[in-house]
Amino acid sequence: MIPIDTQELYTEYRPLLFSIAYRMLGSVMDAEDMIQDTFLALERVDGGRVDSMKSYLCKMMTNRCLDHLKSARKQREVYIGPWLPEPLLTEGTVGSSGGDPLETVMTHDHLSIACLTLIERLSPSERAVFVLREALGFDYEEIADTVGKTPAACRKILSRVRQKLGPDLPQAAPDYERHRDLLTRFVTAIGSGDHEALLSLLAADVTLYSDGGGRVLAAIRPVHSPAHVAAFLFGIARTQGAEGYEIRFADVNGAPGLLFAKEGQTDTVFSLAERDGQIVGVYIVRNPDKLSHL
Repeated sequence: MIPIDTQELYTEYRPLLFSIAYRMLGSVMDAEDMIQDTFLALERVDGGRVDSMKSYLCKMMTNRCLDHLKSARKQREVYIGPWLPEPLLTEGTVGSSGGDPLETVMTHDHLSIACLTLIERLSPSERAVFVLREALGFDYEEIADTVGKTPAACRKILSRVRQKLGPDLPQAAPDYERHRDLLTRFVTAIGSGDHEALLSLLAADVTLYSDGGGRVLAAIRPVHSPAHVAAFLFGIARTQGAEGYEIRFADVNGAPGLLFAKEGQTDTVFSLAERDGQIVGVYIVRNPDKLSHL
């Protein structure tokens, strides 16, 4: 048996493996656990039997994620309120060109809270093909080897995914400066109580999702329409402002977002989705279990 230098491989492939796991699971903590499990298992593998370490590791990670998703589906079916992914802070990665492999992985498309929420509609196998192809740019031969299907089957799965997600699927990462400007106007309108200004920013089909997981106060159903979303947001502003929250801008999943903190502990994360300069989605993560890593 030829031993494998797992420490060197961990340094080289951790960013890629994290990107696969986080996009598939929507959980930072679960993604980290999957990485640890993968490299512990790798210590028992004969290095002489591995032709491509990248392919081998990606297959190990994908299979672990698929198994996890199958068990997690039942839990999410009984989840209280909308389920949103754990936010990932990406400061220093957005628009960077420093050459760090984590920067390359984290600045790809399909990392936003909106997109990760959208792919919850997919089956585990559909999600694997979508992430490997659309988010990470694997070719169909690599994907087929990773998920145990033929390249033709993988093409068919991706075609089905595109039909299923339809126009809701973002075609590219949002323009960073435009998104920051929209978020700034959003915060200003709420902070000043300017109802008309806020309504002008909200698309006719805007939806607000609030994830408290049954642990903290949050809307248990999505909120639709500009009028209802505005009323909900102004209600939050009155509550948060009265309780002395610290609010700051942060890069959340590759785009500008907002962090609400109280006594140094992040309490709420805001993220927006925009289309043609208007807000089509507001995503509010409040479940403490999903914020403990921040």
